[in-house]
Amino acid sequence: MHWYLVHTKPRQEKSAQENLVRQGYECYVPTLPKEKLLQSGVAIADEPLFPRYLFIRLGQGHTDQSWTPIRSTKGVSRLVRFGVNPAKVHDGLIDCLRATEAAVQANPEPFFTSGEQVRLTDGAFAGIEGVYQMADGDRRVMVLIELMGKPVVMKVDAASLQKVV
Repeated sequence: MHWYLVHTKPRQEKSAQENLVRQGYECYVPTLPKEKLLQSGVAIADEPLFPRYLFIRLGQGHTDQSWTPIRSTKGVSRLVRFGVNPAKVHDGLIDCLRATEAAVQANPEPFFTSGEQVRLTDGAFAGIEGVYQMADGDRRVMVLIELMGKPVVMKVDAASLQKVV
């Protein structure tokens, strides 16, 4: 049994994984927790480490499960190949990804970091740029802006901020 790479349809990694597992295949989609900006505030969601890809464990013997149903599975685009051979992935890489995923699950990457430039998108101060200070609860954050030549700390909804690139 070896690990192989499957290319999925856009944003259907989990759907493809569920459908393949339902058919009896062993699959793995490495994910990392990330803060996402939603209307209700900042929430933590698992995002695929490799968008549009998942790993599948398959055998090559005549007693192993057939590869044929994979490409017609809902959410799957194709099995990744190099020429005529499917792209084989070493077990060590999968082990490393699983270990990294387990270590990172405890500390998700924050959406905003202290000192980052942000822009207010809603309210009376829409369009004004400031510096992100810190989260103040589930939905509100503290932002440092300059108002009439003086620095002012404001509490605003996290959903009303946008990163300045």
